[in-house]
Formats: sequence, structure tokens, C-alpha cells
Amino acid sequence: MASNQTPTTTIQSKFPLPNSDLEQQQPETTTLETQTKDVVQELDYSKRAQWLRAAVLGANDGLVSTASLMMGVGAVRQDIKAMILSGFAGLVAGACSMAIGEFVSVYSQLDIEVAQMKREKERKIRREMDDYEEEEDDDDGDKGNEDDEEDKETLPNPLQAGAASALAFSVGAMVPLLAASFIRDYKVRVGAVVGSVSVALVAFGWLGAVLGNAPTLKSSGRVLFGGWLAMAITFGLTKLIGSSGL
Repeated sequence: MASNQTPTTTIQSKFPLPNSDLEQQQPETTTLETQTKDVVQELDYSKRAQWLRAAVLGANDGLVSTASLMMGVGAVRQDIKAMILSGFAGLVAGACSMAIGEFVSVYSQLDIEVAQMKREKERKIRREMDDYEEEEDDDDGDKGNEDDEEDKETLPNPLQAGAASALAFSVGAMVPLLAASFIRDYKVRVGAVVGSVSVALVAFGWLGAVLGNAPTLKSSGRVLFGGWLAMAITFGLTKLIGSSGL
């Protein structure tokens, strides 16, 4: 019996069973699946972060421009009606400008991407015309249709981009308007506008830094200093021109 068992063991040692290879390949496939899932999640997060960062920048533009306009008008007119009307006019004009500009920009990008898709489709058709196997041509046509549908889903939407820009600008512009709407005293009203705008600038700077993976303290400081500088320059120049009687 011992003599019969030794050949089988030597054969197994020389020629191992394929099950061990399958067991070794299974962890590799699982790691590839996890890696692809991680890549997809990172791509989705990056796209989402880009949209959110653009919205934060639009809100920051509305905040700074409307507050600076209100401070400029408040430098020469101390009544609340003039400040509120100037801020509301800045909100409407800025939102329309942002929406139209973003619509035109994204529509130009859409035209470029559609033209590129058409060129790639024409190249693919020419390659298929050179192929004489009908089955392969049919399979490639089905795959091409699926690819076209996926590409169309990823194309930018100009209307959506324009509406998002206008909405983000309006949200930022509402901060100084709400801060100045219910305060009659001039000095308290100016202080309320500056204080509310400063808090919003720090919040927007922090949020933009988080979405862009940047240092939050430096980003918030830059945004706050830029907003203060814009309001100070507008207030000072308007006060100078108003006092000179031009």
C-alpha cells in the first residue's frame, strides 16, 4: 500500500491541481473590482465638487458686488430706500449677467463637444466601411449606439448652468439686502451690512477651500480681505466723487 501511495504524491507535487490557481486569482479580481469602484466614486465626487465650487464662487460674486454697490450708494445717500434699491438693482443685473454669460459659455462648450463627437463618429464609420465582416460590423454598430447615448448623457446643459449661476448669485446678493432692510439708522445699517457680509465671506471661503482641498484658514482670509477691499474702494471713490460735486 505504501508503494502505491508514493507515485500519486509525486505526481501531485509535480502537477498541482488548478483549484489553487483559481483561489489565487479570486483575490486579484476582488481587488480590481474595489479599485474600479473607488475610481468611479472619486470621479463622481470630483464632478459634484466642481459644481458646488462653481456655486460657491457665484454666491461669493453676488455677495461682494451687491454689498459694494450698496456701500457705494450709501456713501452719498444715507436713506434706506436708496441703498435697498441699489442692492436690488445689483441683484437683478448681476443674476441676469451671470445667467447669460454662463449660458453662452456652456453652449459654446456644448457645440465643441458635439462637433468632436460627430468627427469621431465619422472616423468610426470609415473604419467599419473598410471591414468586410458583417457580424463584426453589426456588433460595432450596437456598441457605437450605446456609446453615443452615454456621451449624450455626459454633455453639459446650458440652461441648467445658467439657472444655477443666477440662483447662486442671487443667494449671495440677498445677504446684504436682508441685513440692511430693517435698520433705519445709517451707521448701524452700514455696520450690519459689513458684519453680515464678513461672516458670509468667511463661510464661503471655508466652503470653497473644503471643496477644493485647500487650506481653509488662508482661503477664508483671502476671501475676507478681498471683500473688504472691494467695499472700501467702492465706498471711498464714491464718497470722493460725491463730495467733489461732480
